[in-house]
Amino acid sequence: MIIGVPKEIKEEEKRVAITPAGVSAFVSHGHRVLVEKGAGLGSGILDRSYDGTGATVADSATEVWRQADLIMKVKEPQPSEFPFLRSGLTFFSYLHLAASEEVTRILCSKKVTAVAYETIQLEDGSLPLLTPMSEVAGRLALQVGAWCLQAENGGRGILLGGASGVRPGKVVILGAGIAGANACQVAAGMGAYVSILDVNPSKLRYIHDILGGHVTTLMSNRANLEEEVVDADLVIGAVLIPGAKAPRLLSRTLVKLMKPGAALVDISIDQGGCAETSRPTTHHYPIYVEEEVVHYCVTNMPAIVPNTSTYALTNATLSYGLEIADKGLPKAFKENGALARGLNIYDGKITHAGVATAFGLALTPLKEVISG
Repeated sequence: MIIGVPKEIKEEEKRVAITPAGVSAFVSHGHRVLVEKGAGLGSGILDRSYDGTGATVADSATEVWRQADLIMKVKEPQPSEFPFLRSGLTFFSYLHLAASEEVTRILCSKKVTAVAYETIQLEDGSLPLLTPMSEVAGRLALQVGAWCLQAENGGRGILLGGASGVRPGKVVILGAGIAGANACQVAAGMGAYVSILDVNPSKLRYIHDILGGHVTTLMSNRANLEEEVVDADLVIGAVLIPGAKAPRLLSRTLVKLMKPGAALVDISIDQGGCAETSRPTTHHYPIYVEEEVVHYCVTNMPAIVPNTSTYALTNATLSYGLEIADKGLPKAFKENGALARGLNIYDGKITHAGVATAFGLALTPLKEVISG
């Protein structure tokens, strides 16, 4: 199989979908790898590093897209890449289709088979390809949140860790999954007063056991949510329903009740965001102020630290990419249930319920695809 790795063109996206070690693995399995010239530079990986492990370094994106059977990327196809999409192509990437009807419809119309990193799911419910980037995003949330709280950015001028004789800032985290748990650990380590809310008592119990009395764990219900958010200096939205739109937990009315100059870091923005006031931003213009609250809603947060993020991500994606290349489709789906759950679109048909529901489109049951 020919694996194509084009350079990421989403604004300020510097990650790359494969490392030289990954190339070596594909080549050793008898596959050919095309990497666009300069694709790894943003992550500190030179073209000669790919060339030295058996990849063909292509001069243009067109060359990569036209020859590849399997495209591996970090982010969803951008409008300028739509003309490259075609029937018979397998696209393996973060897609977040429930937040983008445009990308969903173009993938369907071009009859692309699209496998989403973020919906590959193990039997225990864990998301192995979302986990590494959720860890990075959760830890970054405190870093960027502290920056948002600085006065020059419109924030309250709060130091989250406080100072001698001065109260620390209050951090409220919505969601105790991977991103929320990592944000919680960093916030506690900074010395902030931290509370975390979730609807799953097992997740809250896990965090309580690890961090003990350093964090307040609360069941997420309307009363607790409103009380905590109104009193917060920094709110981190880390809620997730795999493959579906994020639930809107924060109404505009509730955001308006927050302290003037408080900050909201919405990690869930790549799935539509958890606040009514959230809208996607970029690394060039990451923040805006609405209802006197500083919002940070960058859809690809881990791209701030592309070297760390690339290696963390590709450590997780490589085995699944190899399985697709070695076995082909749909055999790979038949033999690996986790990978099958990552299938969002097959030959132009939507196979993930969360995506179909988001836009009221027809759903083709996964079993029909696998059995076919």
